[in-house]
Amino acid sequence: MDTGDTAWILSANAIVVFMLIPGLALFYGGLMSNRNVLSTMMYSFSSLLVVSIVWVLWGYSLTFGTDIGGLIGGMDYLGFKNVGEEAAFGTLTIPHYLYAVFQTCFAAITVAIVSGGIAGRISFPAWILFCILWPTAVYAPIAHWAWGGGWLSKIGELDFAGGTVVHILAGVSALVAALMIGPRRLKNEESPHNIVYFLIGAATLWFGWLAFNGGSALAAGGLASLAFMNTHIAACAGGIGWLVIEWAIRKRPTLVGTMTGAIAGLVAITPAAGYVTVLSAALIGLLSGPIGYYAIHFIKTRFKYDDTLDAFGIHGICGIWGAMATGIFATKEVNEAGNNGLLYGNPEQLVSQAIGVGVTVLLAVIGTYVVLQVIRLFVPLRVSEEDEILGLDLSIHDESAYLKEEEVPPGRIQMENS
Repeated sequence: MDTGDTAWILSANAIVVFMLIPGLALFYGGLMSNRNVLSTMMYSFSSLLVVSIVWVLWGYSLTFGTDIGGLIGGMDYLGFKNVGEEAAFGTLTIPHYLYAVFQTCFAAITVAIVSGGIAGRISFPAWILFCILWPTAVYAPIAHWAWGGGWLSKIGELDFAGGTVVHILAGVSALVAALMIGPRRLKNEESPHNIVYFLIGAATLWFGWLAFNGGSALAAGGLASLAFMNTHIAACAGGIGWLVIEWAIRKRPTLVGTMTGAIAGLVAITPAAGYVTVLSAALIGLLSGPIGYYAIHFIKTRFKYDDTLDAFGIHGICGIWGAMATGIFATKEVNEAGNNGLLYGNPEQLVSQAIGVGVTVLLAVIGTYVVLQVIRLFVPLRVSEEDEILGLDLSIHDESAYLKEEEVPPGRIQMENS
């Protein structure tokens, strides 16, 4: 084992936890109304708590246990049995404990991203059951296929840090959940309650993403540095891409739009971070801005689905673009462990990426639908109309981010008038 590699991944792991809490919680919470800010943050916090326990008990084993037919991992690591201080898998230079906990954070943040599509209306008992069942039945299989020695890795699909495993899977699952649960009752009256919180959350996500992608090199060195640089430059380019198109179409560049473009760039570069040159990363990020803008302002408007915080538009659509872009721009010149893409004489890589995208979308649709139908047998998927109008902060958690006890929330007035 190498102490430098271990120190880097320890640091990256702590930063990725910070990326989720408070990063994603502030990012999502700032975009919600003041009636639902705490409940939205609670989705992110509870996903970290529940998924971490699920991961230790059986999730890690199903993902990284001995391959069974290319489909799922074996029972080698149930309850973290056989996970210790030794070098992970005998080939990495970091302790097995460290590798396992790093993957725990990936699983938790993927579940938390899904909440962005259904914030403000999913019941909390249903969400807790989702945090148990979805990573077991949906996340673990795709993570095994791509990273745990499963069939996607064997056909050569490239996913450096989670384009298919994290972003496409979460984004498409969020859309499925949003369609099954239905739109918000007060959708047209919702607006971001605190854009400053959103900015702090987005900046924290950017900071965490450097460790998310850079840590996926699993060692301190040139590859981690490349992934780190590609991640940063793609975010900058994504922000510019969104700013330009928003300025041209709406005549007003906005902070929310520009930062959303940066997040789109971060999503798109995730599968490619360790496989492409810096200039390719800039182009991937630059195009992700307009792609994300189109997904939110045209596709979502056209089909009228209520993806509350645009989990599908940013993570799903931009994740698909990033996965396919990996098949275009990947080059062994920067990473011998990768492959050449279309522009480097290997069009077959684009086929492998398309297969990865297709099966991820299919698994997300079928798996999420089945999981939610199972949950529906035990608890309601959606909060009551009364709770939703009042706001989930007060009705579900009996807390308020801003209101004093004697103040009456607008939702309660609307409820009484109705």
